[in-house]
Amino acid sequence: MTIQQYLAKINTLYITGNAREHSYRGDLQNLIMAILPNILVTNEPARVACGAPDYVLTRKDVPVGYIEAKDIGVDLGSKTLKEQFDRYKSGLSNLVFTDYMDFHFYKDGELTTKIAIAKLENGTIVPQPENFDQFTQLIKNFSETISQTIKSPTKLAQMMAGKAKLMADVIEKSLNYDDQEGKRSTIKSQMLSFQQMLIHDIDNKSFADIYSQTIAYGMFAARYHDPTLPTFSRIEAAELIPKSNPFLRKLFQDIAGFDLDTRLTWIVDELVNIFLASDVALIMKNFGKSTKQEDPVVHFYETFLGEYNPALRKARGVWYTPQPVVNFIVRAVDDILKTEFDLPQGLADTSKIKIKKKAITQTASKKNAVIKEVEVEHEVHKVQILDPATGTGTFLAEVVKHIHKKFEGQQGIWSKYVTKDLIPRLNGFELLMASYAMAHLKMDMLLTETGYKPTDDQRFRIFLTNSLEEAHPDTGTLFSSWLSDEADQANAIKRDAPVMVVIGNPPYSVSSTNKSKWIESLTADYKKDMKERNIQPLSDDYIKFIRFGQHFIDKTVRVF
Repeated sequence: MTIQQYLAKINTLYITGNAREHSYRGDLQNLIMAILPNILVTNEPARVACGAPDYVLTRKDVPVGYIEAKDIGVDLGSKTLKEQFDRYKSGLSNLVFTDYMDFHFYKDGELTTKIAIAKLENGTIVPQPENFDQFTQLIKNFSETISQTIKSPTKLAQMMAGKAKLMADVIEKSLNYDDQEGKRSTIKSQMLSFQQMLIHDIDNKSFADIYSQTIAYGMFAARYHDPTLPTFSRIEAAELIPKSNPFLRKLFQDIAGFDLDTRLTWIVDELVNIFLASDVALIMKNFGKSTKQEDPVVHFYETFLGEYNPALRKARGVWYTPQPVVNFIVRAVDDILKTEFDLPQGLADTSKIKIKKKAITQTASKKNAVIKEVEVEHEVHKVQILDPATGTGTFLAEVVKHIHKKFEGQQGIWSKYVTKDLIPRLNGFELLMASYAMAHLKMDMLLTETGYKPTDDQRFRIFLTNSLEEAHPDTGTLFSSWLSDEADQANAIKRDAPVMVVIGNPPYSVSSTNKSKWIESLTADYKKDMKERNIQPLSDDYIKFIRFGQHFIDKTVRVF
């Protein structure tokens, strides 16, 4: 098809007065494929309701560009289109907006050029042949993506955030569509599983945040461990996520590997392209050197979250704790354990105690099987450490650094100590998916730097859960086993662990979004007989976490 033939066909449709935006889709698709014979141009009208561009251009299954088409004669600068166009420009690096005659080319969110191949005159489409050759060359250039290596951590964080924002919008629209149609799609089932077992007040928008951050940071962690930089894919990413984080690994395999919702494929593949141009391990290593900061993970995450959704950071009270403050608190806790609790090794203590836990038993006979709950003795480390709002793992990482100093010159026993006496004592709870993934990555990076060499698939005891919700005893029977396993292990700490050290910097948020009956009933103790006119500050998340810590003190004192 030539440009002249294309214009003649859409003009025939246009002058009928019955044609709509979708009527011209196939003709534009055929024109682009005629100009680009080695490119597959896919028209995706079914995905439009979920926020996807109208066309995706791919070469060997790799996206090279996107086209969003509006009805003939629509003003592409209209304010009514601004929200959608801004969303696409922030998330898609190679993009064209068109009304089938006028074409605006964008690269990395910036308008690079525009050209018209026709115009409307007296109710008909009039070709502008003087622009045909230039248009053809622009379309060819549009499909020739040049892979530029991303070296700036700030640029990588911003690009990840742009894709994640766009993905979250698509996911939310997909979930809303499922609700309207009464459908139980895979993604909707996953959301309901999260709601049942992990985050009970989650809604479509909140789950969209979790889902998009999971994919973005799952890929980030996978690429960090990728020894084959020239190649990268969704399937490869699912295999590369460390086994020390089985939840993220299995969740990522489920949602971004083999069974990814087709409504999301295009934007996930855009993320793949970003990481193909990134050596994440080198970027993070250089980032630490360039900023002269001990914790590049924190600064990378803050850049991402600030770009992705500053309001989310504020709503959850997420703020960076200065490293000297973290270091002081860890050293102070170590000193208190030595002087007040008669534990000479402080945070490095390896002593154990026996606790009683509830267990389910079943008689051997299948015919007359009897299931009952019994109490059994279980041996655990005495100095259990918990950061209930662990964020990116800053406090847990500082504990590791502090303890590692005691093993200088003893690298031979360090790995054995970490496996048997350190990882089993370090516990963290986190509510935000991105920081949860980064906490795991930070622990992985830090322990590797110390010379730790794992001998098995031991997981880090950092869990995706809401600290301020009570343990739920029935999760083991619900939904997929890997999701219930994450919830069960978090519940086990809440219910059974004799936590001796609660450490960290909980979120500050006067307008608390954590309003579970469990934590509200505990903080009610602080409000008794108060005659203050404004008692709202006692509902600050920070106060709730203090009450959470007191709850563990009360519980653990009974054990000791």
